[in-house]
Amino acid sequence: MSHVKTDKLSARTASGTITLGESGETLTIPSGVVLTNNGTASGFGKVLQVLVNEYATATTIATTTYTDVGLSQAITPSSTSSKILCIWTMQANLLTNRGWGVQLVRDSTNIYTSNYLYDVYIDSSSGSRIRGSYIHLDSPNTTSSVTYKVQVATYESGSVEFNDDNAQTQLLLMEIGA
Repeated sequence: MSHVKTDKLSARTASGTITLGESGETLTIPSGVVLTNNGTASGFGKVLQVLVNEYATATTIATTTYTDVGLSQAITPSSTSSKILCIWTMQANLLTNRGWGVQLVRDSTNIYTSNYLYDVYIDSSSGSRIRGSYIHLDSPNTTSSVTYKVQVATYESGSVEFNDDNAQTQLLLMEIGA
């Protein structure tokens, strides 16, 4: 194995390109090395795209089976090493004073499930106001389009109404470059 020490690498011409390695090779950066980007390089943990789905249609869920609530967003990662940060918020009226659960699916695969929640913040004669905010970091490992969906189930024989009184649920996806 050869070892080269230098202070600077420059291309032979002003508009030249320096290539490190060949296709299929791996470049290893030892622990403790700090890479500094003083130019326009992309990736390196930057947000590459942001997509948002807002859903404002009143929807009532009254089943213990996880059911779509209208929050669905497709995203096509630019690299297999990208992460997708999923953030969603929900506000609803718990009609029968039972809990509710939330899950996030990527295509048809469940990737996050909450416990049943009782995050009550306003009591009313028709039930209780509830809200939830959730965050999940996913590694889809693909450059094909994937669709994230939020699903809800109620506890026991409960029912919950989303988007009543002009409330909105929202799903935000951020692709994070590796």
